[in-house]
Amino acid sequence: MPKLKHIREPFLLFNYNQKVVDPRDGLSLFGPFNKNKINNFSIGIIGTPDGIRRMKNWINIFMKPIFPIKKDVAKPLYPGFESIFGVSINDNSTIEIKVDEKKLKKYYRYSDKHVRVANMVDLYVDSLVDYKHDDDRPPINLWFVVIPDDVYLYGRIKSKSAADTIKIGIKDKYARTNVSLFDSIDPEYVKLKESYNYDNHFHNQLKLKLLKHEVLTQIIRESTIAYNEYPYLNTKGKPKRDLSTMETDIAWNIATSVYYKIGGLPWKLGSIRKDVCYIGLVFKIDERQLSSKYACCAAQMFLDSGDGMVFKGAVGPWYNEETKEYHLTKEAAYDLLTKALNSFAKSNDQKMPKEMFIHGRTQFDNEEWEGFCDAVENYNISLVGVTIKDEKVFKLYRDRDFPILRGSLYVKNKNNAYLWTKGFIPRIQQPLGMETPNPLTIRLVRGKGNIKIETVCADILALTKLNYNTCKYGDGLPVTLKFANLIGEILTAGKIDDLRPALPFRYYI
Repeated sequence: MPKLKHIREPFLLFNYNQKVVDPRDGLSLFGPFNKNKINNFSIGIIGTPDGIRRMKNWINIFMKPIFPIKKDVAKPLYPGFESIFGVSINDNSTIEIKVDEKKLKKYYRYSDKHVRVANMVDLYVDSLVDYKHDDDRPPINLWFVVIPDDVYLYGRIKSKSAADTIKIGIKDKYARTNVSLFDSIDPEYVKLKESYNYDNHFHNQLKLKLLKHEVLTQIIRESTIAYNEYPYLNTKGKPKRDLSTMETDIAWNIATSVYYKIGGLPWKLGSIRKDVCYIGLVFKIDERQLSSKYACCAAQMFLDSGDGMVFKGAVGPWYNEETKEYHLTKEAAYDLLTKALNSFAKSNDQKMPKEMFIHGRTQFDNEEWEGFCDAVENYNISLVGVTIKDEKVFKLYRDRDFPILRGSLYVKNKNNAYLWTKGFIPRIQQPLGMETPNPLTIRLVRGKGNIKIETVCADILALTKLNYNTCKYGDGLPVTLKFANLIGEILTAGKIDDLRPALPFRYYI
């Protein structure tokens, strides 16, 4: 009869080599893993005058303790940024860049979504790039990009323009991409055409345009930090987004992200196996290509040091008509894994990993796997291919008041298993997710060695606890795939011809 196993919740490692399972417990009690190794830092704030004011007010609150409205083990006290991490913002060094609010409101009305978003993004990006390359200005470790909620409203893929629309844009798709007589005599027309090289998604486009300049940003909606101020109140004077019960969560999440982006390491896995490398491989369709067969391959490598590097595979016709899946050519697979190995060696005193796991959503075909194998041929590396998919059908129910435990494992055979990364969490007395959780389907599909499916699943569960962009107990997906997916969305958001290789993923989140 089938038996259900349980993987013990992975420990996280904090200051003084202390281990706990909840990151908020570890940070509150012991501080971050590399406490006292990060210096005080300088920030910049870019936004409208009201946005800058709101951000400065919130930072003053953010640096001090924030108490939850009601006692809730899932929403603990936030002790304050300086108290948690042992670093502070440099006094009197905050740089402010004001965005022209009148221009923003004008752009909201642009009828063409690509032109609308590109103009909003460039209003921020141009100022940040100018500051970055001005040698006479003091360096900034991190920029808070404060956006009005209208930027969020009108800066998304399916968004429409504001009322009193301004007609603008180029309807002829041929004219958008081809050289014309106007290019040499009208710079504004060239800029207009350039808008169509990018997705109309404010967050992804801004991140992409700043990558080559290596500008670190934290994007924040004004209503997140000032939900109880005009214009974020309804006609009855109540917040349109009532975040009063989420204030400690917001502070925890932003604090962890900020510390990571300035070079800190909030925590490490407490029992990660040494000399092991994990790579997440995701394909994203490049909408600017004429054929839907073209996609960008994005890979995110996670090291046992606790950090990750990002790799962009070439854009190409990776779609396979027979399997209905995306696969690299042998040469592209070889190139991608060679980049990963070189970066691993650079980060580990020229040592190579003993084990390398490639996490993907789909099977690895023969040609693709040959390219991966050729890349490790001259090294004694155990290479294993693992597919990780969201199970759509199979569920398990408990005759209790709470669902199946997170970490539950059903081993189907030596190469296949179901792993519940969501479910009830005793520590916080609630489940991860609002619905009865589905498991992940884990399959060992390629590779050599005597690795057990239980070990692979334990690693995957551990990798769900490494999202430094938030400070929550765990995620439903391992960081390898979660961030490779996010990175793919950014890399396919526009032109990436001069993108520098292997940037840490702190630049993408």
